[in-house]
Order: sequence, then structure tokens, then C-alpha cells
Amino acid sequence: MARFLVVVIILVAIGYLGYKYLLGPGDVPPADSKAAATAKSDDAKSDASKNSAAEKTVTPGEKAAADAAPATAVNTDLAQSGVKAKLEAAKDVKVTGEKISKMLPTETVNLGDPSLTGGIPGEGDLTDEQMDKWLAEPKNHVVLKPELSLGLKAGEGEINGLDDNPLTRSKIELGRQLYFDPRLSSDFSISCASCHDPAKGYASDTRFGVGVHGQEGGRNSPVAYNRILSGAQFWDGRAKSLEDQAKGPIANPIEMSNTHEACVKCLNGIPGYVRQFKKVFTDGLTIDNVAKAIASFERTLVTGPTPWDYHLERKKLETAFAADLEDLEAFKKEDPENYDKYAKAKEASDKHPISESAVRGGELFFSQKAGCTACHVGANFTDEKYHNLGVGMDAEKPDLGRYEITKVEKEKGAFKTPTVRNVAMSAPYMHDGSQKTLEEVVEWYAKGGHPNQWLDEKIKKLELSDQDKKDLVAFMKEGLTGELPKVNTGRLLPDAEKAKEKSEKNLPQELKEAGAK
Repeated sequence: MARFLVVVIILVAIGYLGYKYLLGPGDVPPADSKAAATAKSDDAKSDASKNSAAEKTVTPGEKAAADAAPATAVNTDLAQSGVKAKLEAAKDVKVTGEKISKMLPTETVNLGDPSLTGGIPGEGDLTDEQMDKWLAEPKNHVVLKPELSLGLKAGEGEINGLDDNPLTRSKIELGRQLYFDPRLSSDFSISCASCHDPAKGYASDTRFGVGVHGQEGGRNSPVAYNRILSGAQFWDGRAKSLEDQAKGPIANPIEMSNTHEACVKCLNGIPGYVRQFKKVFTDGLTIDNVAKAIASFERTLVTGPTPWDYHLERKKLETAFAADLEDLEAFKKEDPENYDKYAKAKEASDKHPISESAVRGGELFFSQKAGCTACHVGANFTDEKYHNLGVGMDAEKPDLGRYEITKVEKEKGAFKTPTVRNVAMSAPYMHDGSQKTLEEVVEWYAKGGHPNQWLDEKIKKLELSDQDKKDLVAFMKEGLTGELPKVNTGRLLPDAEKAKEKSEKNLPQELKEAGAK
């Protein structure tokens, strides 16, 4: 009898839950549905009346923004896309990307995945149809939890900026388009990529950055990769975040020579941007959201594993399983899991060989004899601090770097430690681009920098042989060079490609060779 009662109770519970969640109130019209429909109709008429009145005074930019709104709302039929939504998602089919993001579970992705930086699928300039279809996919608004590959992975705890600006595919893609669009500058000639070019290691081969009208700055363009592991930006750390850094060059008179207001006005006149900003950000197109989008794209630019990373992984396992490796067959049979780890590490290392000179250079790099890790430390080979190396301090009016920001006496002439990952791709070197080669950089450190009263205490003369110096250079050139993400530099909004081509064609030859001056 007791079992019978339990079965009855279970059946009743199933019936109740089925009614509530499958056939419940959400599927049955309320008793006062007619009144509700009438009220909704009146509200719609009122809204239409207000919109009609507003149209009489709209500006051209506002009209472009209004016209840019897609005819269909963002698709929130999440079950069809394979992404499970929270129950609230079905209640509002006209939500923006940020609201959709809050409804969806996060997704773990590996930074360096080409799908993050490959652009919206298709050929040529972006079209409204392609863009709307892509924006309508809920998966493109999912908040991404980034993971880093071998080497950088040890620095995942240093990831910056995602609490205030979560990554999503739609935000990354918008930032990618903005990064390569010269229309952010006052004369449509300079984009972020002009000074941080993927083909030049996300830096520039000129000594100083070159802006509109061929104006030169006073500092070398720092690399734009691995910024996700960095808080403060620029050589002097004046930008507290990557978002602040993204806004800076737009209004800098020597770089893009624009104003934030004029930049936003320009972008508001491009329907494709208005369309995307409306779907990606709750408050649409603002200069802060321009910066958030660009920063999101830049956070996906990370260096891949290097021959040194693979070498260290193999060496670590060889040390841990030294006794087992004396009999590989027994190791494979008795401990297949760890044998498999070792076999994969060996295979990866063999596919990314490193010379004996580079290995010696790596060991020297981490030794007290060379002392490189006094500043170039951690997964990204930088302490993220500021040091005076004596570079440029013999000038009549030297660049005082960090001091100009903090006004702390001991920080005169101090500049931020750059990463040495992929450093072989971003010559010339130092904050003023004064060192043309890595050989010159090693010589500078070996002689103990240039003496001045603020010289960092960590900078000391080194007793290095000629072979030591060659080995250090081999380590940086060969051992620390990994793949960069595959980025689509095209697939931009109409006319952006033409503006980019025109700026490149009109750039005087002497500016291209500015680094040689």
C-alpha cells in the first residue's frame, strides 16, 4: 500500500510540473487578455506618435543611426543554436548583446583560435545581410572565458580587464573592424594597425610612430600583443587600462589627430557600425564603447608556444620520469598516462626544434651572470615595471618617461619593461627606437647602460663573452618566437578598404624609411 501511495504522489508531481512548465500560464491567455491587448495597442500608438514627432527634428547622424536598425530582432531561439539559455531569455526577443550575454552560460576558448579573429564569414566588404545574420546568432554574444597556450598559460592569473569588459565574439569582431579602419583618424589615413601592424609583429619598423600628415612622435611603437596580461599601458604607463590606451591615439594631435566627438560622429554616419554597436552594447555607439571593442580585439592577440616552451616542457617531464625513461616499454606498460604525456611533449619539441646555441642562451638568460630576469620575468617575460636603462639620457632634453606621470624623482628616465616574446619581429628597440638590432640591445646591457644619476640599480656591467652574446641573441630570435593569431585584415565595412588602400598608396616613401633616418 505504501509503495502504491508513493507512485501516485510521483505521478501527481509529474503532472503538476508538466502543466506548470509545458502547458502552464505562459501558454494560456489571461482572463483580461483583451484589456491587456487594448492597452498594448494604445501604448504602441502613443509610441508611434512620439516617434513621428521626433522625426521632425532628427539630425543626419541620428537618421543614419535609425535607418541602420535591422528589420529583424536578434534571434534568441537559443535551443536551435545549441546554446542553452536561462529561462528569462524567452521573455524578450529584442534584447541587446550585453543582455543576451547575461542570459547565457560562459564558454571557454583558447586565445589564438582563428575563429575569434577571422572576421564575419564571407568575401569582400561586409554587407548588412551578412552582418545581421551573424549578429542574430546567440553564440556570438556568449561571454568567453579565455585560456592561454603553453608558455603563457602560467600567467593566466595576470589576465586583466575582463571583469569590466567581458569578451564576446561580437565585441571582438567589432573591435577587429575598428582596429583596421583608418576612418578613426581625422583624414582617414591612420588606423591602429598603421603603428601596430600584424605584418611587423604588431609594431612598426620605423624608429618613431608616424601619424597623420607624416608627423613623427618621440617614441617607438610598442607591440600590441599579450596585452591581456598587462594593466597599465604605454611606455610610461599613463593609460590605466587597455581601454584607456585605445582611446588615446584617436585624440592625440600627432597620431590620429581627431577628437572623440568627431570620431563618434563619423562612425554614426556609417550604418554598419551603428547596427553593430546597438547589438553589442546596451548604450550603443559611444567613444567608451569604441575603446571597449578595440581592447577586446587586442586581448585576443597573444603569442603562441615557442621552441623554448616546448623544450622546457619536455625537459620537465624528462627530469620527473628520469628513472622510468630508462626502460620505455616498461614505462608505457606500467604508467600509460604519464608515458603518453611524455610522448606528446617529445613529439611537440621535435616539431619545434631549438638549437644548442639558443638553449645555452636561454640558460644564460635565466642566470645571475646575465641577470635578464631581473626585469624580464614571468610567463610574458616582463615585470610590468619601469626602469631607467640610460637610454636617451645623454640628450640635451631627455625623455623623462614615467616621471612625467608620477613626478617621482627616482622614476626619471624610467620606461616600462617590454615583453621579449616574439621580440625578433619588432625591431627597432628601446622606447626611442635607438637600437636597430638585438645584437645592439645585448651590447647595451653588457656595458651597463648609460650612466646617469637615476640609472636603475639592476643595470650593471656584464662579463659576457662573444659567444655568450651570440647565444643570448639566438635565444631571443629562435627560442622565443611563436606563432601569432591568424587575423583577417580585410572584411571591413564599405569604403574602409578603399580608405586604407588610399592611405597606403599616398604614404611618402621617405616616411616608410623613417626608421633609417
